[in-house]
Amino acid sequence: MKKFRIPSIPPTTNKSIRFPNDVIEEIEAAIKGTDCTFSAFVVEAVRVALENLKEESE
Repeated sequence: MKKFRIPSIPPTTNKSIRFPNDVIEEIEAAIKGTDCTFSAFVVEAVRVALENLKEESE
């Protein structure tokens, strides 16, 4: 059995960015009915994009 550990929340910084309205609508449609937040979706998308860039440069 996996031992329970209280998760730590990584430090964050608030950044204000502008999204085109159509992108906002697509993201909101994609996460509708899930427990995913807009911010969590964007953070994961950026992480995947960064990983793809790293793989391409290797």
